[in-house]
Amino acid sequence: MAAAAEPGAHPWLGGGAPRPSSPACSPVLGGGSRSRPGPGLEPVGARSPGPAAAPGHSFRKVTLTKPTFCHLCSDFIWGLAGFLCDVCNFMSHEKCLKHVKTPCTSVAPSLVRVPVAHCFGPRGLYKRKFCAICRKGLEAPALRCEVCELYLHPDCVPFACSDCRQCHQDGHQDHDTYHHHWREGNLPSGARCEVCRKTCGSSDVLAGVRCEWCGVQAHSVCSTALAPDCTFGRLRSLVLPPACVRLLSRNFSKMHCFRIAETVALEPGEGDDSVDGGAATGPGRETLAPAESSKQTLKIFDGDDSVRRNQFRVITVPRQARSEEVLEAALRAYYIPEDPGNLELHALPLQAGDAWARAKAGSAGISEEEEGSRGPGSCEASPEAWVIRALPRAQEVLKIYPGWLKVGVAYVSVHVTPQSTARTVVLQVLPLLGRQAESPESFQLVEVLMGSRQVQRTVLADEELLLNRLWDIRQTSLRQVSQTRFYVAESRAAAPRVSLFIGGLPPGLSPQEYSNLLHEALATKGAVVLGITCFAEAERLYMLVRDTAVQGQLLTALVLPDVLHWNLPPDSCPLLVFVNPKSGGLKGRDLLCSFRKLLNPHQVFELTNGGPLPGFHLFSQVPCFRVLVCGGDGTVGWVLAALEETRHRLACPEPSVAILPLGTGNDLGRVLRWGAGYSGEDPFSVLVSVDEADAVLMDRWTILLDAHEAASAENGVADAEPPKIVQMSNYCGIGIDAELSLDFHQAREEEPGKFTSRFHNKGVYVRVGLQKISHSRGLHREIRLQVEQQEVQLPSIEGLIFINIPSWGSGADLWGSDSDSRFEKPRMDDGLLEVVGVTGVVHMGQVQGGLRSGIRIAQGSYFRVTLLKATPVQVDGEPWVQAPGNMIISAAGPKVHMLRKAKQKPRKAGTSRDTRLEATPAPEGDPK
Repeated sequence: MAAAAEPGAHPWLGGGAPRPSSPACSPVLGGGSRSRPGPGLEPVGARSPGPAAAPGHSFRKVTLTKPTFCHLCSDFIWGLAGFLCDVCNFMSHEKCLKHVKTPCTSVAPSLVRVPVAHCFGPRGLYKRKFCAICRKGLEAPALRCEVCELYLHPDCVPFACSDCRQCHQDGHQDHDTYHHHWREGNLPSGARCEVCRKTCGSSDVLAGVRCEWCGVQAHSVCSTALAPDCTFGRLRSLVLPPACVRLLSRNFSKMHCFRIAETVALEPGEGDDSVDGGAATGPGRETLAPAESSKQTLKIFDGDDSVRRNQFRVITVPRQARSEEVLEAALRAYYIPEDPGNLELHALPLQAGDAWARAKAGSAGISEEEEGSRGPGSCEASPEAWVIRALPRAQEVLKIYPGWLKVGVAYVSVHVTPQSTARTVVLQVLPLLGRQAESPESFQLVEVLMGSRQVQRTVLADEELLLNRLWDIRQTSLRQVSQTRFYVAESRAAAPRVSLFIGGLPPGLSPQEYSNLLHEALATKGAVVLGITCFAEAERLYMLVRDTAVQGQLLTALVLPDVLHWNLPPDSCPLLVFVNPKSGGLKGRDLLCSFRKLLNPHQVFELTNGGPLPGFHLFSQVPCFRVLVCGGDGTVGWVLAALEETRHRLACPEPSVAILPLGTGNDLGRVLRWGAGYSGEDPFSVLVSVDEADAVLMDRWTILLDAHEAASAENGVADAEPPKIVQMSNYCGIGIDAELSLDFHQAREEEPGKFTSRFHNKGVYVRVGLQKISHSRGLHREIRLQVEQQEVQLPSIEGLIFINIPSWGSGADLWGSDSDSRFEKPRMDDGLLEVVGVTGVVHMGQVQGGLRSGIRIAQGSYFRVTLLKATPVQVDGEPWVQAPGNMIISAAGPKVHMLRKAKQKPRKAGTSRDTRLEATPAPEGDPK
């Protein structure tokens, strides 16, 4: 578990003053490994002592019947005996017990420094991964946090504490320095400890820890020897620091804040922090016991809420077990660290739907009243369902946490009596926290529910009786008590501001037209702008926009944070990442998740959810940043066009752009050395390569399409088409080249599910090409070409191609390498385009096979192509049929800055290094 305690914090979780008959050591938490002090042993208001070894575990010696590994050192446990925690299944050597620092699941919520909820994506199969709650392997579909490396069984989700990464400031506890955010287990099997350099990863058990910001890995024992402050590691110049991001998201979930699409409906029990009914077992994940065995299976509820939802945990106990043993088993199933002496089990009254239980009780001649009076240890027709109830308490010891930083203590403890209100507790706590000189009226008591999916804050009224409040929480859910904290915080009124991005509107309108359009579509007073100063209004608009269509297209609503650019370190150049999840089969979706975890998720954008404009808006005030585009050549062109559109609004008007090729051809990626296509490289290595890449210039070209006329399909009347402009980076094809691209595009539109691999896509291209092998239309008779306002006579060709880079059709050199005194040596930044012709499909195949090159026709910076009839055209792989008219190709203003992957140093023979390969800059002046 990624839990970090403030200096002075300890995992004591008292359930109130001890009852006279209760033992001094809880069987659930003591378990032969340590004693848990009762509440009366801690001086009220004193600073809490440091954590003891094995915090919260209940270890007992067990006999091993199969190969078992230690969860601390990950070594094999030789012999027949090991030590197992009855609550969280932590297994250890006897010699390792005194070194265990990993907290038990039952006390992990008390060690969280700043509660941050998780973002769980859809269920998936994760091989050789382990659940962070019960520590068992994930053999069935499980859940994974999209922001951190937390893996869970679906029925373990309610017991996960809110210990995700803090990726932005939210106005509650805003840190300017960050400590390591440790996450236990699920490391690569070859991971090495940063301290002792020995292997700390394991594919057999949940062992070792990893910082989810800087990536440093270590044994849990060795991690204490590392400096607590995190510097964000090798990627620190690319990471958008959390202290530089502000997002006040009171009414929005973490999924909304990180723009994570909610594509899969939640199953019962997943929408909140509740337990799935019927499917959940205890920590050991037991199976149901046969009726004739010596054990019995019981349903356990932890309060009114689980009874109402019919969501329970299943435990298996001996039929002759005492009530105390059953209660302890029930507490272990819910990971409840309370003293069993303060609790008891009540038989759940039979419901109308419990026909089986009613028939069972009736056959034994037992009434509901008699049944409710029996203890769960009775073997005579005991009821199948029980609910854990808290006993009334005359007073409790309550932990109060400071809602500000740099206090020196994690919390203070105060007595709560039936007369204690929120206001009296604030008055009692302020002197203990050193704020006695300030007015108590400027502070308030805040209740924080630290759920795994959402952190809920409630400001308590001054007259709220705290003992009654705690009683109500325990009646609702005993598990909820350990996930609830009370903070004393300054009652300052935060100025709400929510940036709401609305996309999907028609382009080219004036600001007043956009205002009128939004006013009509959303039925609000005035225009909707990005900055909204009311939380309730922002939430209302967000939900309204998502259900609104303008001109038949659904609008897009995104919650965007604010980047505090003045807080960025001087050497910071954060990376803005765009990922097209539809590219590269399933690789795009996996990369999206990986980059969210390696960087700040606020700097990673999914292009199918709003396009590139939200990302450029977020980074508009960042003085220096770079861009990584994950997708095909069409995706790169999309992002470059958006960059050109927003360039005048950016504080960094010329960011450098890197490419992770996920498409079919990936010609631009080949030229810039990023490869023919992504094949599963380590995403960390990709980011390191981006950081070490060299900046180069590349021409961009504007194509003006001015159709003279377009024949109407209904009556043959000619209608004028409005001119349109497209941007080009790689090449523009007219004729047979564009026709093949158009056929491929139409085949993909008809069956998009089949086009998930680069190999299949190229196979479709081959099939389409074979169908056109005998095609002949005489393109040279259907078009006219002018270069620099000079008419150029065309040879007999079927395709005309304008190329800006030395790669076409998946890496072919269409221009050729032969020297020619008529033309200059091509470069991607020379301000010139090369014009090449092909005679047909066979010629194109020969070019792609390296047997021939194209027919060199011209070289220039200004072109006019006259289409005498409708002709297929493609620009950077995006095809369409262009109506007769003119095409004017000219330079598109300033050149764009691209990132070319640096050449790697050759590794010396016979050497092996644990570090990743370094890179050296490439020589300047490489030809395109």
